[in-house]
Amino acid sequence: MKLLQASVCLISLILVLPSIFAASSSEDFDFFYFVQQWPGSYCDTQKSCCYPTSGKPAADFGIHGLWPNYKDGTYPSNCDATKPFDSSTISDLVSSMKRNWPTLACPSGSGEAFWEHEWEKHGTCSQSVINQHEYFQTSLGLKQKTNLLGALTKAGINPDGNSYSLESIRGSIKASTGFTPWIECNRDGSGNSQLYQVYLCVDRSASGLIECPVFPHGKCGAQIEFPSF
Repeated sequence: MKLLQASVCLISLILVLPSIFAASSSEDFDFFYFVQQWPGSYCDTQKSCCYPTSGKPAADFGIHGLWPNYKDGTYPSNCDATKPFDSSTISDLVSSMKRNWPTLACPSGSGEAFWEHEWEKHGTCSQSVINQHEYFQTSLGLKQKTNLLGALTKAGINPDGNSYSLESIRGSIKASTGFTPWIECNRDGSGNSQLYQVYLCVDRSASGLIECPVFPHGKCGAQIEFPSF
């Protein structure tokens, strides 16, 4: 009888532990990276791109994701397999997401696979702060608030294929948003360094921008291209 009771207790513990670890990991982060990407720099690489099934996106920065991170530069991921992406929870946001969070991956898609990936890899780790609907709604709000393209064009930095100084790009975004961005570059099909993604940091409650506690690794040249789209 004692052996049976011990076995039952052990099985119960095994069943409960995954949910405990999922809950704790979903609460354990310090801040968010809010990442936006320039579609022209995604599409002019050797890998190229595919427009979504809804058609070519607007020539504007698109959301890549809202990513919980630690101050040591690492990050949690895939925190809760019991909370998969559910498109029905964001039905009121889909039209805005198609415009502001478009997929450029091949083959062409509606965007749902992209959103699902972002939620399950990153969003599930922020559930102690925001639920699935709030995760996407917050991201859309941050895009409108930061208005990266507006900040750059106001400073005379246009997506025209010309090169601009990294400092002028960083400075114009900081002047507009009030916070220092981190700029990620990639290379076009000819090997030229170009503006690819912009990282801004958001506090742990997802209520506003902050100065980044740590920046990702990577480096851009002093002059980088801003390709057309």
